[in-house]
Amino acid sequence: MARVELVDIRKSFGAVHAVKQANVVFEEGSFTTLLGPSGCGKTTILRMVSGLETPTSGDIQIGGKRINDVPIHKRNLGLVFQNYALFPHRTIGENIAFGLKYRDVPKAEVAKKVMQALDIVRLPGVEDRYPTQLSGGQQQRIALARAIVIEPDVLLLDEPLSALDANLREDMRVELKSIQDRIGVTSIFVTHDQSEALAMSDKIIVMSAGQIEQVGTPEEVYNTPASEFVAGFLGASNLLAANVVGRDDTHVVLETAEFGKTPVPLSHAATLKQDGRAKLMVRAEKLTLGAKGKPGVEAVVEAVDYQGQLARYFVRVGDTQLQAMNMIDGKPFAEGETVALAMNPDACAALPVRENT
Repeated sequence: MARVELVDIRKSFGAVHAVKQANVVFEEGSFTTLLGPSGCGKTTILRMVSGLETPTSGDIQIGGKRINDVPIHKRNLGLVFQNYALFPHRTIGENIAFGLKYRDVPKAEVAKKVMQALDIVRLPGVEDRYPTQLSGGQQQRIALARAIVIEPDVLLLDEPLSALDANLREDMRVELKSIQDRIGVTSIFVTHDQSEALAMSDKIIVMSAGQIEQVGTPEEVYNTPASEFVAGFLGASNLLAANVVGRDDTHVVLETAEFGKTPVPLSHAATLKQDGRAKLMVRAEKLTLGAKGKPGVEAVVEAVDYQGQLARYFVRVGDTQLQAMNMIDGKPFAEGETVALAMNPDACAALPVRENT
């Protein structure tokens, strides 16, 4: 295990600034996810840590040592890619052992380590098969076994589950986190899938357009986003134009056209430093639909996205369309139906307005 630290890291490709001054720590033994849309810089950071790309400026440290000039084969890193990158003409055992032969490991010890790696990924006895004889999920486990058999200081995972179908992907994310917990290796995981990030991570680094928007636990980035981008990228959110109309020691009061005055806990408004214009964030699952006449503001159901146990409703309050996700108790509300829309202010967040919005 090793601590990884990026100090003032920048990376440019010509006039394109792929990473704009990243300062972040990946703690020893942690599972940290770089999350964001395509082109945000997350894979570039992973490639710089691995040695596949060189930073334009700044330092990369592993275990307290600067590694900018250390070649990839001397960094003792485990790499897992989305396309598995297995050698089709080699057996599973040979694939897993590939990295060991460059480390002068005795033959008898190689076989032992391969068996141990197969046990860890729960695929004992497949060492004599070939990759084409295994399913996609099994091949991904073999790629993971190959990465961990060298006992790396850091495990780098570049969208390793994106090639799998939805059900297998969910199973594999549970299995992958379980394996990481067992071996305790510092892991850096790249994905654009918010569900993977929220389910697997000790810490999430949300990125946009080459810069870090927020660093925090899954609960922190989901419940108390630091920016409009984070609020919109994670989960289904409603972002309402608001004005700050009051403050005290525990709350900041925002006023919106849709809900009037809403007292938001200060703990959910950490980045809102000034009065004036703001944004009120309400998660879709925190808006509750009730029968007309119940507590709440009056709304009209415009569309219903039925999802089995729950429904995603698009409702209109005045000039604003909002989305709400509710468990279905009996029969879902119908399109055109007038309902009461209620929310819990303690579940909201207050955000500053971006300068260009």
